[in-house]
Amino acid sequence: MSQCTAVILAAGKGTRMKSELPKVMHRMAGQPLIGHVLDKVQKLGIEEVLTIVGHGRELVAEYLAGQSTIIVQEEQLGTGHALMQAVPYLKDESTVLVLSGDQPLLSVETLRLLLDWHRNSGAAATVLSAIMANPFGYGRILKEKDLFKGIIEEKDADPKQKEIKEINTGTYCFQSSVLKAALQKITPQNVQGEYYLTDVFEILLAQGAKIETLCTEDSSEALGINNRVQLAEAEEILYDRIRKHWMMEGVTIVNPSSVFVDAQAVLAKDVILLPFTFIKGKTRIEEGAVIGPGTTIIDSHCGKGCQIENSVVREAIIGERAMVGPFAYLRPGTVLEKGVKIGDFVEIKNSVVGEGSKVPHLSYIGDSRLGKNVNIGAGTITCNYDGQNKYPTIIGDNCFVGSNTNFVAPVKIGAGSVIGAGSTITKDVPPKALAVERSQQKIIENWQKAKDK
Repeated sequence: MSQCTAVILAAGKGTRMKSELPKVMHRMAGQPLIGHVLDKVQKLGIEEVLTIVGHGRELVAEYLAGQSTIIVQEEQLGTGHALMQAVPYLKDESTVLVLSGDQPLLSVETLRLLLDWHRNSGAAATVLSAIMANPFGYGRILKEKDLFKGIIEEKDADPKQKEIKEINTGTYCFQSSVLKAALQKITPQNVQGEYYLTDVFEILLAQGAKIETLCTEDSSEALGINNRVQLAEAEEILYDRIRKHWMMEGVTIVNPSSVFVDAQAVLAKDVILLPFTFIKGKTRIEEGAVIGPGTTIIDSHCGKGCQIENSVVREAIIGERAMVGPFAYLRPGTVLEKGVKIGDFVEIKNSVVGEGSKVPHLSYIGDSRLGKNVNIGAGTITCNYDGQNKYPTIIGDNCFVGSNTNFVAPVKIGAGSVIGAGSTITKDVPPKALAVERSQQKIIENWQKAKDK
């Protein structure tokens, strides 16, 4: 969005969180709080983003690297003081959108409406407000004949003012030049010695400037996070919004309250999510996939028509019509091509399983490359680690591996080969060969009787 600068206030410690982690870095639905705010800014098309940091600045700056200009507030002397730090970066002709890094529930639609309202009204400033059934703790919006007359904080409000339901959300639009001039005039006239951003409105009113308000339709958007109870409450609201969004986009969610989809996940139409399923991170699930029940998928890509049941999938790629589970564990670097079958109690790590191949049960496949139409028998293990280094196992197309086979990597099995059950394979096997490695079976007759004597 041209001629607009977003300023995100993220310098506070968040004492009530009782944590060494900066408040804005606490996670909600898969992202830090500030990540949700930044996402909205980016979706608005605002390219100039300034973030005011203080407590835990290194963590916040690292997370925002390349996405925002970082401005350090050395002393946390209030919201007005925080915004003062941004003044050298503000262009006179721009609109300034001021956001709090701990308000993750504001929607793109509301922020766009706020910016449009501000610009179309020609106001010097516009305050985003909300109607709260229980406004305790919030600053109240004072009006006279629907005209903005100020903001009064809870602690300073008289009994009549405390009955006001319209509250200040802490989100504002300003004309940049007007804001910069007003910030020069605010003073710390309070016990805390802090500069309050809301004092700017008194200065603008005294100058006869026009101040507008826009009230959100959904009061939950105004919720800020100050403690872990509020964090949990806000996360529940966000998960509910996400579920409803995807259901309206054609996703079936069975028993929605038991299913959790993170904010950055993407689901195609006709996906089915079964109970007790968690879709986390930047997971993408394609059309017709059936996920769950009891499944967790993290930062993975699930292809069309795949089925994943009672399993954990982390940083993996699942091909079209692949079947996984129950009780499989796919670790980072796993790639399953079209039509692969991964069965119960199978663990796969950093491996490619070729089209149509099967690892039906009770196996570990690590650092391996399996070709097409390979069948892995129960109890097969790739011994890929010698205590210092990891080595690959390569199994060609159309191989059949008998149950209880150990591959001591590095080893290569040629296409079309058969590995006899119970073998420990330490050498390469040529194509279309039979490899069997077993010690000679010995039978000692009457052994039990001899032992008992």
